[in-house]
Amino acid sequence: MNLALWAAAGLLAAVALLGGVTKTFVPKETLAAVPGGGWTGQAGTGFVKTLGVLEILAAAGLVLPSALGVAPVLVPVTAVCWTLLMAGAMITHGRRGEFAFVLLNLVYLAIAGFIAWGRLV
Repeated sequence: MNLALWAAAGLLAAVALLGGVTKTFVPKETLAAVPGGGWTGQAGTGFVKTLGVLEILAAAGLVLPSALGVAPVLVPVTAVCWTLLMAGAMITHGRRGEFAFVLLNLVYLAIAGFIAWGRLV
């Protein structure tokens, strides 16, 4: 079980880090042109970059507390926060008719739920 939780946290951390770095450092106009990134065209630059920084912090929060043995309770807290972020992403993509991304966000939400449950039990 512990191995599965580490694998799930590592996968989700990689997803969060990639998304966070992209949102933080890639220009908004470039993001708006890629599939699934159209929502950034209507969002403010500050909002997109803030989401990016939060995703980078989530990547750290999913792995580092347990790896370092410092405040490991932050892992399930981060996972719960990620589920809320994915719920918002699902709503945003659903409103835009991007149902493949809704499904992808649902998968990420389920993985985060598994991490939260597994690390709290």
